[in-house]
Amino acid sequence: MSDKRLRELYIDELKDLYSAETQLVKALPKLAKAASSEDLSESFEEHLEQTEGHVERLEKIFEWLDESPKGKKCLGMEGLVKEGSEVMDEDYEGPVMDAALIGAAQRVEHYEIAAYGTASEFATLLGEEEHASLLNKTLEEEKETDEKLTELARTINAQANESEEEEQEGIEARSEIFQRGKKSARRVA
Repeated sequence: MSDKRLRELYIDELKDLYSAETQLVKALPKLAKAASSEDLSESFEEHLEQTEGHVERLEKIFEWLDESPKGKKCLGMEGLVKEGSEVMDEDYEGPVMDAALIGAAQRVEHYEIAAYGTASEFATLLGEEEHASLLNKTLEEEKETDEKLTELARTINAQANESEEEEQEGIEARSEIFQRGKKSARRVA
């Protein structure tokens, strides 16, 4: 692939990332609102601020390239955001909803980690060291966010499991009471 074709691909990748990040700026407040865990909600709000910074970094790179960041829609992020919206429409509550939100958010982070890694490598190959530096900084922040979500998941998933077990115990207890009531009713009849 010639340097020119790789540069075209690089710019296309950057446009895809820009679209992904701008979609995420719109989606993160919804995730923060849907979270019942204050820590998770705060994490989404912090990542929103970080994501706005990612958009600014990409805009700076486009400025250096004398290119427009617009003109491409990231279909991958569109699908991930749609999946996240579907999760919020489910009838999950409390820690179970939070566990579902973390799963959706981590899929987004993994997508971004892959995309930033690719773009950074292209920048390096093209001799765009300043671009690569900014892209690597964002890549590291995406990895940190993923690690933070993993840490939150350890606690939240355990809480979700406990609430499920408590709910199941409650169902079993009600069923047992119902069965005893039926036996008592037969004895009386």
